[in-house]
Amino acid sequence: MAIARPVRALGLAAIVMWCFFIWQLFSPTASVNPRGGSFSSLERDPNLDPTGEPEGKLIYASEEYAPGAAGTARTSATLLALVRNEELDDMLQSMRDLERTWNHKFNYPWTFFNDVPFTEEFKKKTQALTNAECRYELIPDEHWEVPSWINNDLFVESTKTLKEQKVQYAELVSYHQMCRWNSGLFYKHPALADVQYYWRVEPKVHFFCDIDYDVFRYMQDNNKTYGFTINLYDSPQSIPTLWPETLKFMADHPEHVHENNAMNWLTDRARRPDHNDKANGYSTCHFWSNFEIADMSFWRSKAYEDYFNHLDRSGGFFYERWGDAPVHSIALGLFEDKSRIHWFRDIGYQHIPFFNCPNSPKCKGCVTGRLTDGEAFLHREDCRPNWFKYVGMG
Repeated sequence: MAIARPVRALGLAAIVMWCFFIWQLFSPTASVNPRGGSFSSLERDPNLDPTGEPEGKLIYASEEYAPGAAGTARTSATLLALVRNEELDDMLQSMRDLERTWNHKFNYPWTFFNDVPFTEEFKKKTQALTNAECRYELIPDEHWEVPSWINNDLFVESTKTLKEQKVQYAELVSYHQMCRWNSGLFYKHPALADVQYYWRVEPKVHFFCDIDYDVFRYMQDNNKTYGFTINLYDSPQSIPTLWPETLKFMADHPEHVHENNAMNWLTDRARRPDHNDKANGYSTCHFWSNFEIADMSFWRSKAYEDYFNHLDRSGGFFYERWGDAPVHSIALGLFEDKSRIHWFRDIGYQHIPFFNCPNSPKCKGCVTGRLTDGEAFLHREDCRPNWFKYVGMG
């Protein structure tokens, strides 16, 4: 019995659709990572590979890390937080995570900064979460106030332009003040005069992995200047003249540019040419500085001091929205040996909406290899592939 033509047509269509489904499922060009989302420029997210401790000299917890004066193994370092009194609950969350995964073994002091005095409630509840010393510091007015050379009328007009371009926090004077302080003033506070290393911790972040070695001693003993977990593209609308000002500075101070720099990472345009164009030659790649472990000797160097002062006088911290992340990252990429910048791939970390989640039995509470649990387009913001391409995974 012959099969009717409409039935034959439906059967053929079903076969075609089935073949298309099979092709989509097994296509070698598919860019969806079932365990962590899209990672468009590498075959797979390197965080899916088994992750252990970093190579090099490592110092583990011992009785010499006991709280107080008994902790003779601790180097000159602190956990550092710029935080408001009203962010207490979010700060307590971050402290619980970091104390549980790392600091209860090493008892490094916490140093909290605020532009107004801390409340007794803030002091009592934060100290209760750690056996380490807690220090509560007030930022000097001269470090926080808007500089005298900033024209307020121009600032107001500039923020209108930034808001039209949907640049976040553009109208908040305090946000500009914070970015400037984090860029070039925090390490000048008298409370840090005798401190060399810091681990920046912000409210409402998460830490997922047990870390058994002293990260500050790792930095010191292995000649590292800066450590990061997340590496992203910035909003080019917020920093259109940052790179041109940087080029001016380099022209005046070629002696500060390190011969083993990361210029290619700073200027790459292959992956995001639109960012490079809008930022006038800067890729906008930067270390996400809500997490950073660093040697303040770099910020205190003549190269960085000269650079920050040049940027500060140009007014871009207020007339645009220059963040400490791109400022720190450009300086490190130009003035430091790139081999002294370390990816802490073994430290599980989240600051909404991005993660660093390694493949390790020491990690709990995050999805291995996941960059973000936000919208799919956020995967485009990942600049790790450029760092791995030009520098490596060390």
